[in-house]
Order: sequence, then C-alpha cells, then structure tokens
Amino acid sequence: MKSTDETPRNPYLTVDIVIEVDDSIVLIERRNGPEGYALPGGFVDYGETVESAAIREAKEETGLDVTLVRQFHVYSDPARDPRRHNVTVVFIARADGKPAGRSDAKSAALFHKNALPGNMVFDHGRILDDYLCDRY
Repeated sequence: MKSTDETPRNPYLTVDIVIEVDDSIVLIERRNGPEGYALPGGFVDYGETVESAAIREAKEETGLDVTLVRQFHVYSDPARDPRRHNVTVVFIARADGKPAGRSDAKSAALFHKNALPGNMVFDHGRILDDYLCDRY
C-alpha cells in the first residue's frame, strides 16, 4: 500500500515533431547530452496543450513555423530516454524554409528519407522507421 505522504512518480510528458519540408525531414543535432541527432521536441509546459507545445518546440529548436498535419503515435517505453521516464506524443507537421539550430539544438538540417544519420538518440530512429513505413 502506498503511503499518503509520498510524492507520486509519474512519467514526464513530451512532444516530438516529424517536420516535412518538401521531400525531406528536419532533424536537430543536440547541444546537450545525449549527443546525436533527434527529432525536434521537448517538454510540455503545465497548462499547455500538446499541440501548442509541438508548435512552440519546433519554432524554438528550428526557427520554422510549422503547420501540424496530424498526431502520429504515442511512445511510452520507460527505457526510451536514459535520463528519465518520458512519454512522447509525436506529430507530423509541414513547414517551408531552411531550419536553423536554436535553443538546445546545436544545429538543424534537412535530411532525405534515404539519407538519415546513423547516430539517432532516444527512440527517434524507431519513430522515423514507423513514420517511413506509414508514409512510403
């Protein structure tokens, strides 16, 4: 039985965004650990919808104004992020322009679906595999 004075331990809620620009997608190179490439994304603020968080995080990390196309999937494996248990809601979005790394993104670039970098962090390689299977 759980003690009533214990602070509940809940997973953190995050968003990740597959941003389509023409026939490419946007990936960021992380400024902070773990090092590697990732989808743009981050934590949902208290009082914020996941949709608003996705639009905000995309702008903060890539400089792009995105239009959300649809919610893609939710990923909740407790081991998906080595830092803590995060649950992410993944969105597909579209944008125009050239991304630029901002905020906690060292860089941001466009990658063709057939030329994705190998050093993807978290479970973002799996997310992109699911996305590519769904899209193509």
